[in-house]
Amino acid sequence: MRTQNIYKNYEPAVTDANKDFKCGYWFVFCLNKLLIKNEENGAKIPVYSELAELGQALTAPLYLGKFYGQPAYCIGIADNTQAPSRMSFVDLRSTFGVLDEDSFLLASKAVQVVAWEQTHRFCGKCGSLTQDLSGERAKVCPECGFISYPRICPAVITAVFKENKILLAHARSFKGDIHSLVAGFVEAGETLEEAVEREIMEEIGIKVKDIKYWGSQPWPYPNSLMLGFTAEYESGEINVDGVEISHAEWYDVETLPELPPKVSIARKIIDWYSQGHS
Repeated sequence: MRTQNIYKNYEPAVTDANKDFKCGYWFVFCLNKLLIKNEENGAKIPVYSELAELGQALTAPLYLGKFYGQPAYCIGIADNTQAPSRMSFVDLRSTFGVLDEDSFLLASKAVQVVAWEQTHRFCGKCGSLTQDLSGERAKVCPECGFISYPRICPAVITAVFKENKILLAHARSFKGDIHSLVAGFVEAGETLEEAVEREIMEEIGIKVKDIKYWGSQPWPYPNSLMLGFTAEYESGEINVDGVEISHAEWYDVETLPELPPKVSIARKIIDWYSQGHS
């Protein structure tokens, strides 16, 4: 089981003690695309002093905490906003390997916080304008008292082992020939272990046993919490559903196919398996 903090240079917080947002790092989103500063050796998150061209668009940001020792904020701005010079709005997935890992992970959190802020300005129960709940990442309705928190959808992702081989699958949504672990959302009234068993049976057609928790990772597509597991093959033959999964196979460390990015929990579990069987 892996329980270590995924961040190396980030301290989360909700309340900004200084209340002076004209400083620090800014995670700016336009149509869910992240503003990055383009540099020769990759990309970086801009700081406030570099965002003068955005002017009045940078009002009422949301505080994230301290990032590399500096305040960090996030905000969603108007759909027609143009990126400042030497910067661009990019899809978050395209920043794999371009941003450093902490920047990518915090951007993943920021986009979910911004989306929640934009979709919870009014009470989902009575329709009244909501207010921020002091000291928490939450909205409270002053009329009916209903409190709403950022929505998180749990999903399971599982490495299945059989005779020193690992099950990897190619989903129709994957680019190229990338193969990864079997994953899916947890359904209402279902335990995590039941979700593991169901997803593998539905998509691959095999039964598993000895399900064990491995670790977790926030995943912003759109607002998931990926819960990683390992399991042992029990019975059945690979028979992919043909809808979500187009191909699946057992692989050993010498024959691994193209894999997902290193920042993903899928890749971390695969690398952990590889290190133990190399």
